[in-house]
Amino acid sequence: MWRVLIVEDDPEMRGFFESCVARSPALTLAGCVGTVAHAKDCLTRPGEGVDVLLTDLGLPDGSGLEVIRQARQTHPACETLVISMFGDEDNVLASIEAGALGYIHKDAAPEDIAQTILDMKAGGSPISPMIARRVLAKYTTRQAVVPPPAAAPPPVERPPLSRREQEVLGLIARGFSYQEIAVLQGVSVHTVQAHIKSLYSKLAVHSKMEAVFEATRMGMLPRHD
Repeated sequence: MWRVLIVEDDPEMRGFFESCVARSPALTLAGCVGTVAHAKDCLTRPGEGVDVLLTDLGLPDGSGLEVIRQARQTHPACETLVISMFGDEDNVLASIEAGALGYIHKDAAPEDIAQTILDMKAGGSPISPMIARRVLAKYTTRQAVVPPPAAAPPPVERPPLSRREQEVLGLIARGFSYQEIAVLQGVSVHTVQAHIKSLYSKLAVHSKMEAVFEATRMGMLPRHD
């Protein structure tokens, strides 16, 4: 069973998350708190560990980013899902840089948070479509308005992606998990992971979201206006 730590200061929302976790036979509650201080206490307390961190960003005594960094430090295998009212690209990118693997806007939160957690543990990176679109739009706009330097170095030549790697990249961008990609491609999950590792290396990235950003910038994926 995956042990889930919930960090949410709104009592009603916290109760909703807690009930979702309680209904899932694959999840168990490691803690349910409403502040950064209490969350850090849970993460540093000796025990069975934390497999999933579900956290808000706007907390009474600080930012959920502090909790994400603490989880990454004390529980390296812990995966973080952010559920927040903040939908701007700065908060999203800051969360990803801190270690989050998923980002859901509260206005678009699914009814079954437990399934979203399980999708993430299965290799997915859940992100609200409106947030993904906003971040990608802002990212591509920044690329367009920044003038090239006077003496720009030649572009880095990256090895081309194989046909199968391109197919896997496209499925990643559409939000499919490792298992779903394996079924669609008719291969094992291990083979899918090997393709993903190879395309990460070729794109010089370290996460699925970075791969989508970089591939979009390089014209490997279509841009949606």
